[in-house]
Amino acid sequence: MLSKYLPQEMSPASPEKERLFTRWWCLLKALPERLAARAFEIAVNTKKIAQDDPRRLTHSAKVGVALTLVSLVYYYQPIYVNFGVSAMWAVVTVVVVFEFSVGATLGKGLNRGLATLLAGALGVGAHHLASLSGQIGEPILLGFFVFLQASSSTFVRFFPKIKARYDYGLLIFILTFSLISVSGFRDDEILELAHKRLSTIAIGASACVIISILICPVWAGEDLHILIALNMEKLANFLQGFGGEYFKTSVDGEANDDKSFLQEYKNVLNSRSTEESLANFASWEPCHGRFPFRHPWKQYLEIGNLTRDCAYRIEALSGYLNSDIQLQAPPEIRSKIQEACTKMSLESGKALKELSSAVRTMRQPTSADRHVSNSKTAAKNLESLLRSGLLEDADLLAVIPAATVASLLFDVVNCTEKITDAVHELASVANFECVKPSSTVSPEQSSLEESELVKPVSEIECPDHVVIGVGGLTSGSPENDTRRPEPLTNKHAEM
Repeated sequence: MLSKYLPQEMSPASPEKERLFTRWWCLLKALPERLAARAFEIAVNTKKIAQDDPRRLTHSAKVGVALTLVSLVYYYQPIYVNFGVSAMWAVVTVVVVFEFSVGATLGKGLNRGLATLLAGALGVGAHHLASLSGQIGEPILLGFFVFLQASSSTFVRFFPKIKARYDYGLLIFILTFSLISVSGFRDDEILELAHKRLSTIAIGASACVIISILICPVWAGEDLHILIALNMEKLANFLQGFGGEYFKTSVDGEANDDKSFLQEYKNVLNSRSTEESLANFASWEPCHGRFPFRHPWKQYLEIGNLTRDCAYRIEALSGYLNSDIQLQAPPEIRSKIQEACTKMSLESGKALKELSSAVRTMRQPTSADRHVSNSKTAAKNLESLLRSGLLEDADLLAVIPAATVASLLFDVVNCTEKITDAVHELASVANFECVKPSSTVSPEQSSLEESELVKPVSEIECPDHVVIGVGGLTSGSPENDTRRPEPLTNKHAEM
């Protein structure tokens, strides 16, 4: 009863108001510190983006220069008198056409220019035909033409090849035809309207293409070339270090604390869209540097697909590096397959490393075939070892992890051989430079290294009654063997 006679600040609700006021006051006091932390985070991210690819800063400046030059068409009075408000289309063209690479900019510019020219011509023709039908039939006929071209053009956009290269052009075609047809119904100067629009678009697109090519050009073809070589190198790094990580040994005799190479392959799994975009943009680019006009960009996509297939096998192998103890093979079983598995992984990695270097430098992969042959020989030895019955007394659950790793390595060897063939085809079509390998090792030493690298199965703890014949090897230096390695059969799938 006495609460209603108390002052407002002494009412029972005042503690809640005090807590609310305290909370807001704390937030207000912490606001400057939070803003400073946010500003610092933005600055760090900005610096990181610029350092990851300094070409982004150059591209931003190029867009600013292009917009500044094209805007003079609108600012300069004599030019504005000729174009009028249509001069703004030049500015719009720069905004929507200027892309990061030369190929993307040139492709969008040509798509926009040709689509505007074709749509303008068809729009003027449609307006002329509609005007012959009289005042009543003209809007009906114009509406029919707009419906016809919009429906057909939109359906054509669903074709994969057309969508990849001409989707933007079809979109501009629909827009331009509709604008000219609709606005021409109320404007008798339709030819002048189409001429101004086409001229301003040509000015904007030309400014984009010229600045993109002349000022620090970014070539999509060169980026694709480097990306394909880098992806193969990432797989090679994993395979060369897989044996030491799985069997807890070191190939070079010392431990490697940097394990980043075990995660690099993951970037290869998600590179398909980037490769396809770069190949599409590269097909628009003129000849530049070491790349002629009709460079076989599709072959790069073939190599990229094969590289991703190999990366999927490597991802499965990676699961056995950090798996639980129950999912790993016992040490006694792993020791029996250690040498063959290590050779398969190491030689496949060396082959991919050689292929990456060959693509990067645009030369013939001279020694990749030798590494592929060595890996296939090690695979055949491992296959014979698994067939010899050496593991038949072991527990089935203990053998499964080791057999799975061996099977995945078989697939990696097959994938490496396919990548080698694809790179050889690229080198042949693109006329890569042929460099003769320098002979710095004597034939006796080379033969000794080969015999140490590829051991007979009888030396790998194989029973005495098993006789294995390994064919297809030549005496002498392996560099002088000009024969391509034979395909590896999937006999291990029958185990």
